[in-house]
Amino acid sequence: MSDILLQCAGVCKFFGGLTALDHVDFEVSRGEVVALLGDNGAGKSTLIKCISGVYKPDRGHITFNQTEITNHSPSEIRDRGIETIYQDLALAENLDVGANVFLGKERTRKFMGIFSVTDDETMRKEATKVLDRLDIHIPSLKQKLVNLSGGQRQAVAIARALYWNAQLVIMDEPTAALGVPEQRKVLTLVRTLRDQGVPVILISHTMQDVMEVADRIVVMRRGRVVANVMRAESTVDSIVKHIVGASEMA
Repeated sequence: MSDILLQCAGVCKFFGGLTALDHVDFEVSRGEVVALLGDNGAGKSTLIKCISGVYKPDRGHITFNQTEITNHSPSEIRDRGIETIYQDLALAENLDVGANVFLGKERTRKFMGIFSVTDDETMRKEATKVLDRLDIHIPSLKQKLVNLSGGQRQAVAIARALYWNAQLVIMDEPTAALGVPEQRKVLTLVRTLRDQGVPVILISHTMQDVMEVADRIVVMRRGRVVANVMRAESTVDSIVKHIVGASEMA
């Protein structure tokens, strides 16, 4: 069986006269962290939205686990195991940890044998199992998310993805607006996912994060892939040159 889990081949996306993606080839193998880099407008977000089903490519093909998903809906793609964690995390701050892990798929039980009510205790127990898998400890899962730190919220978002059998996790600027200790926790989570065989696409403007956890770095510029290099063979300077286009002018 091929180690390649996700493959984008010749993907193009147009918005009127604007070419947002220009014959993009991109792939992710099982158990690797791929950093997807580029300046604003480089095409990173458009590519991710094509992979997650928000946009439909105008040309090219996207396959996941050897099945074509080019024209699948976001819900179909999530069901296949691709989870995208955006900067806003899409969590409900007024609910507790268990309720957020099961958001939209709540467990219920019968009250007095008649009424269906949410089974908060079961959801918290199940949330505890997946948080333990990530080696994340939250003192009380009864706390509402509004009372948790930024790193803990990221952990809950990742736990939700894993509980629903994510096979690939896309993380969009996961350390943005976090303090240094919280950034370290999130990077540890990325490593934990990789160690458990779940590949990660990491979008980040923080080069230090990229150099710490990425196995491979893909740089986009003006809708094209301009670099696809192993992190171990790269330097911050060489990557920045690709991002700004200095390598093209050299």
